[in-house]
Amino acid sequence: MRKIVLILAFFGLLILIAVGFFSQKDYEPTTLMKLKEKYSQKVNSSVDHSKFTSLQQNFSSPQQVTATCINCHNKRHVEVMQSNHWNWEREEYVEGRGIVYLGKKNAINNFCIGTQGNEQSCAKCHIGYGMTSEGMVYTDSTNVDCLVCHDNTETYVKDLEKGGAPVATLDFNAIAQSVGKPKLSNCGVCHFFGGGGNNVKHGDLDMAMFETTKDVDVHMGIDGAKLQCVDCHTTEKHNISGKVYSLSSMNLDRNTCEQCHTENPHDDNILNEHSIKVACQSCHIPTYAKANSTKMYWDWSTAGKLKDGEPYEEDDSLGNHTYLSIKGSFVWERNVVPDYIWFNGTASHYLEGDIIKDTTNPLVLNQLHGSYSDNESKIYPVKIHVANQPYDPVNKILIQPKLFAEKKGEGAFWKDFNWQTASEVGMKEANLPFSGKISFIKTEMYWPVNHMVATKENTLDCKSCHQRENSRLAGLNDFYMPGRDYSKIVEVTGVWMLILTLLGVLAHGAVRIALAVRSGKGKK
Repeated sequence: MRKIVLILAFFGLLILIAVGFFSQKDYEPTTLMKLKEKYSQKVNSSVDHSKFTSLQQNFSSPQQVTATCINCHNKRHVEVMQSNHWNWEREEYVEGRGIVYLGKKNAINNFCIGTQGNEQSCAKCHIGYGMTSEGMVYTDSTNVDCLVCHDNTETYVKDLEKGGAPVATLDFNAIAQSVGKPKLSNCGVCHFFGGGGNNVKHGDLDMAMFETTKDVDVHMGIDGAKLQCVDCHTTEKHNISGKVYSLSSMNLDRNTCEQCHTENPHDDNILNEHSIKVACQSCHIPTYAKANSTKMYWDWSTAGKLKDGEPYEEDDSLGNHTYLSIKGSFVWERNVVPDYIWFNGTASHYLEGDIIKDTTNPLVLNQLHGSYSDNESKIYPVKIHVANQPYDPVNKILIQPKLFAEKKGEGAFWKDFNWQTASEVGMKEANLPFSGKISFIKTEMYWPVNHMVATKENTLDCKSCHQRENSRLAGLNDFYMPGRDYSKIVEVTGVWMLILTLLGVLAHGAVRIALAVRSGKGKK
């Protein structure tokens, strides 16, 4: 009996070992686990700039700091001066135009309209000092602003309307001795405030993201991945990856979710198949402007009203400007559901002097291209900013007004509040024809939504799109979507396929039963 027990125990042990051996799988960390491990390892610089003798001199201007930087980091200024951040333009291929130089120098937008003649004000978001309309900043290497991107004290601030110069009272010595890899704050001081205020332009980039939570953005949240901008927007020779489609036309050097999360990020194959035609952002960014409102409409035609001869402002309960004498009327929204378009990564743009062929419909200033039939296109979420801005009804071109001047009497609208003189001076400075007539036209700009990514549990579910009423994709009607669309042919065909399948099953079963009965009778 004892031998039998020992033999059974031995075979039982063998079975357990075999089960463990054959069920063991090689451990393979998921892509998400790899990303978490990679970005949890924060790199600290081994260089202490405060120890360099050359940075201990008394700097009286930021140009002196730049000259000192160049002495050690030689040729870096050459890289900067070849970048779009410096030149405010890049070589692009635009459909219907060929190769052009496109950028802030010649593109018109429907926020502050354009930089021509207004460089001294616009340059507060330029990576240089002393910008003038003659382009002086572009040829002097000491005017490269190293500190705006590399200050790690988070005290560096550009002055207002000073051509890109910083506030003169800053401690340049302390800042120069504390430079390092760009932080989120270095990028945010410009990109969060584009268009003249917090979250005005993009809708998915605002000051809340300086220190936010994963409920606002799962990547930047301090309780999430805590990513910095440069973690995704990688840089080579001071050229930063990623593009803003208000000022770019080609499907090159883009930043995508797939560069980190791969082409097949889901466990469910049906979801991975969606990524063939649906951008990740469409499901993972259900709303934007989560923390602060974003500007959705700007009416320049109401600008210029004064009270007792002075400009004034009106604000809503959240502190958003609803009227400014210098800019007109605004509409703001918060927790905005995006619009959705087909987008293949290419765009075309309205440039200064372009003839407006159709003045009866809104003029799209940055047409994003794509369609269902285009293999490169996917469904993307966008913010659509609408404006009512000045144009010349005779020459049929948008007006580039003179907006900024240091004092009254120079024709600038923000000082003199006269559309006629602001248009005359502005168009002359831009070397554009002006008939003397001023009207206003509705324009649109499309801003792809890429930030404010939601947590996994807050992404869109299937019924957000696949439903008859209130589908998020109701505006995209160039393809058939199950659950959203009704097609008599598809519906009737589907019903008949079900009926025929059921009849086939019943017929097959009946034949089997009949054969079984006949076979039973034959045996008897």
